[in-house]
Amino acid sequence: MKHICLAIALILCGDSTIAQELQPVQLNPPAKVRGTSVMEAFQNRQFIREYQETELSLQDLSDLLWATYGINRENGKRTAPTAQNSQDVNVYVCRAEGTYLYDAASNMLQPVTTTDIRPLLEGRRPTGAPVCILLSADMSRYKGYAPDKDTTHYYEMGAVDCGIISQNLAIFCAGVGLATGPRAGMDQDGIRQALGIKDTEILWLNHPVGYPKE
Repeated sequence: MKHICLAIALILCGDSTIAQELQPVQLNPPAKVRGTSVMEAFQNRQFIREYQETELSLQDLSDLLWATYGINRENGKRTAPTAQNSQDVNVYVCRAEGTYLYDAASNMLQPVTTTDIRPLLEGRRPTGAPVCILLSADMSRYKGYAPDKDTTHYYEMGAVDCGIISQNLAIFCAGVGLATGPRAGMDQDGIRQALGIKDTEILWLNHPVGYPKE
């Protein structure tokens, strides 16, 4: 019995150690002079389904996130608008070692879980992309939101906000030679459980991102 208890204690200790290994990641300042012209980015834009397994460089990841939903003005506003400037969208960065939340104010990745949720995002059509970006919108950040009132408007505005941000991500990738494609299908229940997502936060889109397979 003592041996069993010791084994359980070691397992729990091991899980705790693993959880502690996922540390915040300081991103680089965005390199704002790079890539093609806007029109060339539109010319190059396409949905890509095959990716290299090579990890994104820190600079590519930093630039990707800033272009997607970073802060571009001293007043704290972002590269993409949101209804009422609610800044209701969360950008999750899902990698093999775990999942992070993009913190635009500090330009950092904040750890959420050591669980690799990419299989929950990709389902039966895995791409092999090293990163998946998950976009959600939290209705409770809107002015006037109340759980006992009709939330249809906030629900719909969250979809619009995530759609705009998805376009930022896609155009950036097309302009710098990265591969991506927006998807709505995912294991909603599994992701919610893994990330501890509250009811007011709606999962809308996810983007695999990586270097295109040659």
